[in-house]
Amino acid sequence: MWLLNSSVGKKLIMSISGVFLILFLLFHLSMNIAAVFSEEAYNLICSFLGSNWYAVAGTLVLAAGFVIHILYSILLTLQNRKARGNSRYAVNVRPKNVEWSSQNMFVLGLIVVCFLVLHFSQFWYKMMFAELIGHHTVVLGGATVSTQAGAEFIKYYFSQPLIVALYLVWYVALWFHLTHGFWSAIQTIGWSNALWLKRWQVISNIFATLVCLGFAFVTIAFFLKSL
Repeated sequence: MWLLNSSVGKKLIMSISGVFLILFLLFHLSMNIAAVFSEEAYNLICSFLGSNWYAVAGTLVLAAGFVIHILYSILLTLQNRKARGNSRYAVNVRPKNVEWSSQNMFVLGLIVVCFLVLHFSQFWYKMMFAELIGHHTVVLGGATVSTQAGAEFIKYYFSQPLIVALYLVWYVALWFHLTHGFWSAIQTIGWSNALWLKRWQVISNIFATLVCLGFAFVTIAFFLKSL
């Protein structure tokens, strides 16, 4: 089947899963922005989601999207390296008009994934997963809090300078990954042409900047509140 075996098919699958993950980023960002202005509203959202069947189903779909995106990015990277062979060592200068991020998408993706593991261990593992195994409270910084009190988790972790710094580094890597990944996915899916390519690149830069600044705003806002 060409969709699974050809490089074009693999890139299409990776692009579609990437667009899906971008949509999730928007949803996640809207939740986090709400937390800055109303911790009660954020906790209400966390309570609505919790470990209910629709939240669990959504999490499984999201996890599948991540796995597919990561798996196909690895397959394409290995395939491209095999195709280039020793020629990849011949030139060390970045070609003209080729973005730095486009040449380092795999490394940027690895950084994003590593920090996602940290993020899941701090939030998902102690919230939804804890509820799934029957715990409705967890110990956080010496205090017992509800697994649905999401604002308490944000306040606790974003009061720590090292954690804040790590998240800010994560947002920078995510920005580089998105600036190339967004328009590249649109192009691969076939929603672009010679006229729209530059426009999609500009839109990608604006989108990535707004998303990453939004997450950084939440992180810094809660850190400043803790001082």
